[in-house]
Amino acid sequence: MATILEATDVSVTYQQPGGAAVHAVRDVSLSLEQGEFVGLVGESGCGKSTLGFALTRLLQPPARLTGGRIVFDGVDLASLDGEALREQRRNGIALVLQSGMNALSPVRSVEGHLRDILKAHARDGEDVSRGAVHRRGIELLEKVRLPADVLGRYPHELSGGMRQRVSIALALSLDPKLIVFDEPTTALDVIVQKAVMQTIRELQQENGFTGILISHDLGVVLEATNRVLVMYAGRIAEDQPSSELLRGAHHPYTEALLGCYADPRADDVDLGEIPGSPPDLAQPPSGCAFAPRCSLAEDVCVRVDPDLMPLGAGRAACHVRAGSAGRSDREEPSLV
Repeated sequence: MATILEATDVSVTYQQPGGAAVHAVRDVSLSLEQGEFVGLVGESGCGKSTLGFALTRLLQPPARLTGGRIVFDGVDLASLDGEALREQRRNGIALVLQSGMNALSPVRSVEGHLRDILKAHARDGEDVSRGAVHRRGIELLEKVRLPADVLGRYPHELSGGMRQRVSIALALSLDPKLIVFDEPTTALDVIVQKAVMQTIRELQQENGFTGILISHDLGVVLEATNRVLVMYAGRIAEDQPSSELLRGAHHPYTEALLGCYADPRADDVDLGEIPGSPPDLAQPPSGCAFAPRCSLAEDVCVRVDPDLMPLGAGRAACHVRAGSAGRSDREEPSLV
């Protein structure tokens, strides 16, 4: 597969006037292949949404990209501004936000939203007449399993699930290569959530776009995605195929997250907990950020921030687990 996005040492800082700088994303490197659907999970405040906005160059003050390269489709987005960045995004990147009501203007119909998008990004010779917009709207609504009459409705006339489907349809309007879904089902009940996620997954498979699913819901991510990135304190703690993660995590933080997740269909549900809370990123720790909450932590964990190292079918940033794997690899086979 071809690499569609390659991020190297991406850092994002929030800087309020007169306040301390918060290092929300710290030297994150990752790559996405064409057609992959990748999950991004972690506790609140771990940098998931900030990373998603950074990769799409949609950060707003006081957030600021303070380092790194973001090469999308062969072009470094970090080096672009203004019209050059807008042109690169046109058929490249789309974003679906958490709340459909907040993402949509209350005074614009669904068709009005679509008309704004198509006209804003129209190239010379493209047909953006009323009829062309209407036909494109019907096509898009059909993709997200909504009737054509939704085009004439306003956001307040739609249910939460319908608003989110409209947001997805609008994201598809320019045939993007990459779509970032920022907690797209958080505000929905579980039945609607499942239906919307099934639609997203079917659309991703049908259209072949690369997807990033940002979510707190580990169950949704494991069911929907091919690969999972686990974030903690602004860094990637683990990067594994979803199937590998289901069989067993490598980073203690990922294990703790899995311990907080249970199948609601099970007869007995025993949920764990993670003691403590993520660190204050106005003063990032010098060692592993998870060490104060980790039962496996050793002296090196407090002193040295671990890099992502090969573990299992992916990578994890853990001195203890990487050391154990290395010792296991070096053991001589028994002759007894």
